Amino acid sequence: MTTEERILDVLREVIDPELGINIVDLGLVYSVEQQGDKFIVTVTATSAACPMAEEIVEDMERRLRTLPDVPTEVWFVLDPPWSPERMSASARDELGWAG
Repeated sequence: MTTEERILDVLREVIDPELGINIVDLGLVYSVEQQGDKFIVTVTATSAACPMAEEIVEDMERRLRTLPDVPTEVWFVLDPPWSPERMSASARDELGWAG
């Protein structure tokens, strides 16, 4: 398993408290990229006014610390804005948006 896959596996444990779906399947994780000796995780929220964004980032950072051999940094961005098209098929199914 690659380091990027390990990071994404850990981030699948982070659940959006409003939707009850993990942030990877929601498409909130934009990228996991190695830069030098650390990995940068770029993440967004479903809206700029998301009241849970800070809590989600804190949960991400806490869970990423369980990978002590993988130094990470979380970058929270609002551009480009998130859209439902970023969701996985399973997230769409859970929300009843399949079609």
